[in-house]
Amino acid sequence: MQPPKEYLNDAAVFRKEVLQWIEEENLWNIWVPKAFGGLECSLSDGLKTLQALARLDGSLGWTVTLCSGANFFIGNLRPEVAQEVFAQSAILGGSGGMFGTAEKEGDAYRLNGTWRYATGAPYLTHFTLNAKIIENGIELKNEDGTPKFLSFVIPATEVTIIEDWQTMGLKASATHSFEVIDVVVHERFSFIYNQFYHPQSVFKIHFSVFADLTLWVNYIGMAEHFWEEAALITQSEPLNGLESVVRSANREIREIVRTVSELTDSNGIFADSFIREVHEAASVSVRYISSAITALYPHLGVKASREDHSINQIFRDYFTATQHHIFTRKTD
Repeated sequence: MQPPKEYLNDAAVFRKEVLQWIEEENLWNIWVPKAFGGLECSLSDGLKTLQALARLDGSLGWTVTLCSGANFFIGNLRPEVAQEVFAQSAILGGSGGMFGTAEKEGDAYRLNGTWRYATGAPYLTHFTLNAKIIENGIELKNEDGTPKFLSFVIPATEVTIIEDWQTMGLKASATHSFEVIDVVVHERFSFIYNQFYHPQSVFKIHFSVFADLTLWVNYIGMAEHFWEEAALITQSEPLNGLESVVRSANREIREIVRTVSELTDSNGIFADSFIREVHEAASVSVRYISSAITALYPHLGVKASREDHSINQIFRDYFTATQHHIFTRKTD
């Protein structure tokens, strides 16, 4: 699996050759069932693919991870809706934030709002979003007082992209905001994260665990790439420190994947304690990797601060990724 490396650079979007290669390799559909044209990868194989992509290029790994992760929502769509959405090549992506409203109108909803951080926005055929439910002018609440919401999938033609992704790294992930104004969508295009209609094992994984693992391998992949490039520049002691924490992360994630596979094979329940354990393991691992990279960076000389050097791009990609708050740990 080798993309056209000469077209992987620090540009604001991927060149058409990269997008064509992703399409040819069917990477948007890593988790999609074969019946819908996907690769139907196991968790282990899918994670290895994502990690390998991140090791090649941070933006490539991050974009394929988040967009294939949105295509994962095919498991939440009723079969007839999934068939409609995936009838032609589909690339889903969007926001996990709840930045808009869905006003009930008969068997449809009127969507309004502005959502942030839609990875791969210019490449998408459909956007996913979460919206608070409003009926008869009243915002509905759950028993615990939190807003009731649904997730929706809508065509990219119904969306206005706001080009506001101005970051030091992961530039080609093009993680822009998007706006939806008075778009009416039938209720069949709504979905619930933990309600699945397809039998594949990957859809039995708790979504929080799935999200943690798919993002975690991106940090590991980028760190491996950083180590490879750093080894060409220095043989200082911090180089061994980064290698050690990366090796530990790989070992830990393999053990967790083994446990997850056992749970899905036995139709086991993902206990809250296990979900927290996975999240904590990923958070601590990323913190150690970040510390090891920053300890190594001063040993790499002026070339590491040149924007046209690959190790500088890896550094910027990695630390842009760390601003994704999924692994932010609260301090006591």
